[in-house]
Amino acid sequence: MRIALGVSYLGTAYNGWQSQPDGQTVQDKLELALQRFTDGPSVNTLCAGRTDAGVHGLMQVVHFDTDIRRDTNSWVRGTNTYLPPDIAVQWAAEVPDSFHARAAAIARRYVYVLMESPVRPSLEANRVGWVFRPLDQTAMQDAAGRMLGEHDFSSFRAAACQALSPVKTVQRIAISRRGAYWRFEFQANAFLHHMIRNIMGCLIAVGHGHKPPQWIDEVLAARSRDAAAPTFAPGGLYFAGPVYEAHWGLPERTASFDWLPG
Repeated sequence: MRIALGVSYLGTAYNGWQSQPDGQTVQDKLELALQRFTDGPSVNTLCAGRTDAGVHGLMQVVHFDTDIRRDTNSWVRGTNTYLPPDIAVQWAAEVPDSFHARAAAIARRYVYVLMESPVRPSLEANRVGWVFRPLDQTAMQDAAGRMLGEHDFSSFRAAACQALSPVKTVQRIAISRRGAYWRFEFQANAFLHHMIRNIMGCLIAVGHGHKPPQWIDEVLAARSRDAAAPTFAPGGLYFAGPVYEAHWGLPERTASFDWLPG
């Protein structure tokens, strides 16, 4: 039997999603909780998209195989009993064996929340990025539009990226503001390692007037990480979840998505 879970987490205390020997990752905590809940053998989960240290998850989707039968509400409440307070299963669903959390995703979504303030954040620390200079929304939107569609994103790719190809299709970049908070929404068929944080660094360089919007064309054409801005901070980045075809019958998002400022 294959089970899919929607998981949300605050990534500040963890070394990213993927399991590591120190056990201090979101995957490690989830798999330990599942094992304790089922009182059975170890559980191996596969996720829709790995997140880095300090990056948060609004709707990480995972699947795993098990011979243990529980109703969906039990998978949620039982697993949450053994999870730390900054990780929670939001929903559970029995899915066909043909479902794969990563391979079945037709797109992925991220949100970056940025605070513009002369003083660094306190209550929002590690939950938002921060700039103290004003940003030009029109310039950033112009720059963002140049990244839509299919491109070679080598200039926005971390050296440790394991993706087979740097060519990705960005379907949407939306930029909005509410008070001191900026919200950047991204959707693409897939993303490279650090791609969003590297794009954010470039958009902010444009927003501050350090670079013109057309500079993005040069960065893309260079296909070199040296051409782009430095990688921006992880704390404001949220994995908003994968997009699946409707026939899988999985929730599109969790209520916590709407909590984000912007």
